[in-house]
Amino acid sequence: MINVLNLNKKLLIGVIHLGPLPGSPDWSHNLPILIAHAIRDAKAYEKGGAHALIMENFGDAPFTKNSVAPETVAAMSTIAYAIRQETSLPLGINVLRNDAHAALAIATACGGSFIRVNVHTGAMLTDQGIIEGNAYYTLRLKKMLNPKIHIWADVHVKHALPLAPFPIEETAHDTLERGKVDAIILSGHSTGDPVNLDELQRVRKSCPKASIALGSGVTLQNIKTYLPYANGFIVGSSLKKQGKLFNPVDPKRVSQLVQAIWNAN
Repeated sequence: MINVLNLNKKLLIGVIHLGPLPGSPDWSHNLPILIAHAIRDAKAYEKGGAHALIMENFGDAPFTKNSVAPETVAAMSTIAYAIRQETSLPLGINVLRNDAHAALAIATACGGSFIRVNVHTGAMLTDQGIIEGNAYYTLRLKKMLNPKIHIWADVHVKHALPLAPFPIEETAHDTLERGKVDAIILSGHSTGDPVNLDELQRVRKSCPKASIALGSGVTLQNIKTYLPYANGFIVGSSLKKQGKLFNPVDPKRVSQLVQAIWNAN
C-alpha cells in the first residue's frame, strides 16, 4: 500500500463520483456500466497526472446518517477492486454520509490507502439529521483491520452546521490531537463551493504541522490562493468536461491543475 498521506509535496486527489448503486432510488440495475464509468474516470485522472484517487457513493442520495446497506458495501468493494486492477494510483474510500466502518472494510478488501470520514469527532446538524462522530470505534476498528490505512477527517464538513459554535481552528486542533487522524479536510458550504480563505489560514496557524486537504471548490483559477496553506487538493467537479459535475473527467483539465500544483513544489 502506498502512503499518500506523506504530504511533503502537494498532491492532487481526483474524485470518482459513483452513479446510483444497488438499493438506491435511482439504481439503474446495470453494475457493469457503473464499473466502466468509474474505471474511465480513474484512468483519466491517471493520464492527467493526478497523484491519488478517492471514490464515493455520490449517486446514492438521499444518504443515511447510520450504516449503509450491505448491497452498498458489496457494490463499492467490487468497483474499488476493479479500479485497483486498472490503475496504479492509491485509492481512498468515502462512504456517504458517514460510514467509517464500511469505508475501512472496503479499503481493507481492495487495498485502499485511506478513508475520508465526514464527522469523526463532535456532532453536526445535516440534512440526514444529527450525525455524531465515533473516533473511539473507528480508530480501534482500523487497528484491527489494517493499521496502515490512514484517516482523513473533515472539519465542519460541507452540507452541515456544527451544533456548538466552536471556532473552526479549535475543532481542527481537537480532530488532530484527540481524534488522532492523519489529515484534516476543509471544504466550502456545499459541493463545489470554495473553501473560506480566512478559515483555512486560521486552521493552518492553529495546526502548523498538520496535513490539510481541501475538499471542495478548488479550480485552476483559485489554486494559487490556497497553495501556501494546504497540502492536498480533493477535486472532482472542476476536472470534468466543461467543468460540469456529471460529465466524464477531462485529462487535460487534470493535467493543467497538476502543473499548477507542482509549480509550487
